[in-house]
Amino acid sequence: MAPKLKYYYDLLSPPARALWIALKLAKTPFEDCPVALRKLEQLSDEYKSVNRFQKVPALVDGSFHLSESIAMVRYLSATNKLPEELYPRSTEDQARIDEYLEWQHFNLQLPCNLYFRDGWLFPINGMAPKPNPEQIDNYIKNVDNSLELLERLWLDKNFLICSHLTVADLLTLSYIEQLKLCQYTVDEQKFPKVAKWLERVREASHPYHDQAYAFLKRKSKPGQPKL
Repeated sequence: MAPKLKYYYDLLSPPARALWIALKLAKTPFEDCPVALRKLEQLSDEYKSVNRFQKVPALVDGSFHLSESIAMVRYLSATNKLPEELYPRSTEDQARIDEYLEWQHFNLQLPCNLYFRDGWLFPINGMAPKPNPEQIDNYIKNVDNSLELLERLWLDKNFLICSHLTVADLLTLSYIEQLKLCQYTVDEQKFPKVAKWLERVREASHPYHDQAYAFLKRKSKPGQPKL
């Protein structure tokens, strides 16, 4: 019997990758529903009936449809499909994770996504001109500023919020990890806490981290083909 839960995703999408890893770590049964962004499958009428925003990820639980990855995390936790280790049940711990997830939206996700989109994704697919060195320097400066905040404000323990891996770590790593496609690597001298934290998250999410990021590793070499 097929699982009632359906997960629509493309591993090219940072939040879709993070939630895919979370579901795998949780050993939550779900029907695998890949959506190829590079083929614009998210714009089809069929997918619009799944997610009216026509983005990934999307979650369908019986007749209940849900978009937006953070809402999915909260729903999966409330329906016991995500373990407490990944998203705590206690009010205070949950509030701390929610506080971080709200903070990172503009303070980390936005600069990382802008660099990824305008510095690599759009130019390599002919959707925008290649950015000039000054623009690249500005993208890097904004990402570095975000990592400095992450280093200073959040990394006073092994993981971002708790003493163990949570969805906050998985989501944050996903936005940083994709910058390898821009030939950006985290400077261990400038951001030693971030660099060590990244390694801990990779190890804690093994083997699913490697599976989810296999595509990015292939594409992160010079002379990458289009998506």
